[in-house]
Amino acid sequence: MSLRAFHIVFVTVCTLLCAFFAVWVFGFAADRTGVITALGVMGAIGTLGMPIYGVYFYRKARNILL
Repeated sequence: MSLRAFHIVFVTVCTLLCAFFAVWVFGFAADRTGVITALGVMGAIGTLGMPIYGVYFYRKARNILL
């Protein structure tokens, strides 16, 4: 597996992890404090931001010849 392919897989796994974390915080967390809500917001931002970064990386890495 090339470093480029590993990076794409890693971004995908991170996106899924952020989505799982955001769903857990907003849907299933028993304790709804300010810190937990802030972490849920950060998970939601990560869920939206990681695919944007993944597309940016893919477009940039497509031009690199290995």
